[in-house]
Amino acid sequence: MIPDEIIEQVRDSVDLIALIGETVDLKKSGGDWRGPCPFHGGQHRNFAVIPKKGRYYCFVCKESGDAFSWYMKHFGMDYPGAVREVARRMGIVIPEARERQGPDPREPLYQAVAVAHDWFARQLRELPEAEEARRYLQGRGLDLDTVGPFELGYAPRSVLFAPAMSQLGLSEAVMLEAGLLAKRDDGRVVPRFRGRLLFPIHDLRGRVVGFGGRLLGDGEPKYLNSPESPVFHKGQTLYNLHLAKNHIRKEGTVILVEGYFDVLRLVLAGLEHVVAPLGTALTGDQAALLKRFSPTATLLLDSDTAGLKATFRAGDELLRHEVRVKVATMPPGEDPDTLVRTGGLAAVERVLADAVDVMERKIQILDRRGWFSDIEHRREALDRLLPTIRATKDPIQRELYLGLVAERSGVGKAVLEQEVNSASSLARLAPSATRPTEAPASRPAEPTRADGARAELVLLQLMVANGEWRTRCREGILPEWFEEPGRRELFEAVVAVAGDGPAVPPEGTPPKLAERWARMLAEPLPATGQEDRLFNDASRRLERRPKQRECDALLAQIRTASDAERGALMARHVKMVRDLRDEYPELSSAKGFNRGQRSRSARS
Repeated sequence: MIPDEIIEQVRDSVDLIALIGETVDLKKSGGDWRGPCPFHGGQHRNFAVIPKKGRYYCFVCKESGDAFSWYMKHFGMDYPGAVREVARRMGIVIPEARERQGPDPREPLYQAVAVAHDWFARQLRELPEAEEARRYLQGRGLDLDTVGPFELGYAPRSVLFAPAMSQLGLSEAVMLEAGLLAKRDDGRVVPRFRGRLLFPIHDLRGRVVGFGGRLLGDGEPKYLNSPESPVFHKGQTLYNLHLAKNHIRKEGTVILVEGYFDVLRLVLAGLEHVVAPLGTALTGDQAALLKRFSPTATLLLDSDTAGLKATFRAGDELLRHEVRVKVATMPPGEDPDTLVRTGGLAAVERVLADAVDVMERKIQILDRRGWFSDIEHRREALDRLLPTIRATKDPIQRELYLGLVAERSGVGKAVLEQEVNSASSLARLAPSATRPTEAPASRPAEPTRADGARAELVLLQLMVANGEWRTRCREGILPEWFEEPGRRELFEAVVAVAGDGPAVPPEGTPPKLAERWARMLAEPLPATGQEDRLFNDASRRLERRPKQRECDALLAQIRTASDAERGALMARHVKMVRDLRDEYPELSSAKGFNRGQRSRSARS
């Protein structure tokens, strides 16, 4: 196997114009080079080599790729052979493996996803059914030529996909493992993506490993990603990083946005150091990935409540990986996509120019809400600021944050530092030669099993009562967070109900589920006037619960570990406990969930 860093070096070094120019008559045209397409033939200069992106693209047959794709498609090479040939041309020596290694067992999956990607891209261009997708793009001010280099595709609603892939040599087993097909509870095998505009997701080598699908028409979820597979790990992948990484290095910073269209629009506008997580909160692995390419990041997310929540979570995660973080504040009701469409690149550049440090942005928001005006709110304000200080691993940055918060809150810097470091007292649990069998005993105050059950109940009651909560649950709650199977089934049924009013069971609802649903409709709301607080509290508890389970499992592992293993496991457990406290400070100090609700039934 060729190391990733060697592949990146080869890709960064290649002169794509010289490489392709050996067989294609290229002439400069603006920032690109144009020539007749070597794939579909003809004399017109529809084939473009775009050195700035390191890509080629044909505006007629839509063939596209990088230097490696060129050798694979034009000369019939496999991926490793293409990398080696380009490396040879660039004078880069790829070290030979000392021992003979077999083929990568994941190669059939890579090939399956690549074949599917080519097929999906062709459907977007040619399939009559895909006219809906083409109109959707046009409605957003985009046409196929404009988005061509992004290699978008379309997944038909019909059953064309599986037979087409079988004719191309893909087995059902490989397609299931690659996440292209899904097996339903009744045993039927169906395409995972149907009726969706598809965004290909690439790994750092530029290989397509999965897809993000935007639903066209009614239904949920609006966006659907490929499932986890041996080649696709959502929490370790960032959309567009394979193209953006060199621009990120050049700019010395990365812009983090929320979704696929935000990335697409900013890149088309000329900002190419842009990436997005794949529909979830930024993970530690994604933050570590960004740290490899840039010491700083600017968060350009929505400015509504959900967007701010995502912004500050991402900020803390990046600070844990010693990335300095700025927050750019979008105008109300705007996102990067709409901002570029209405104001062009200049509008985005003004927003980016006004970006402030993540801690300063937090203080601005709390100050605007009057949280520094009295003792009670000041304490709550500190509860929201201290986790960001704790997350900051850079000592100078942490010292600056301590000074800033002390000045604004009126609490002495020494007191704040003591409070910040109190979470670090868990370091006393580090392995000791005199206590080889001792396991960590100190942990954050944990929600009980009953607390989790009440959180599930509260969310279900809110969802059944009002469409606003169903929308918020669709956007931020995962079905797997519901541990009781009956409630998970009810959640999945209720969250799919459209409309603003109460959710009524549709015709055909199984009797047992309909009975649960009816009982939920009869329940009054948990606490009128406090729904927003209850929703946030319940959703945070359910989000935290699987992480707490992982922490508990590690603790159990420590109790049975050998002396040689225990030290590393204990250090890992200390970090997990600290991270839980930092990410969920309001739960770590809580004594229980919504004590006023303890007498309420959990009959669902």
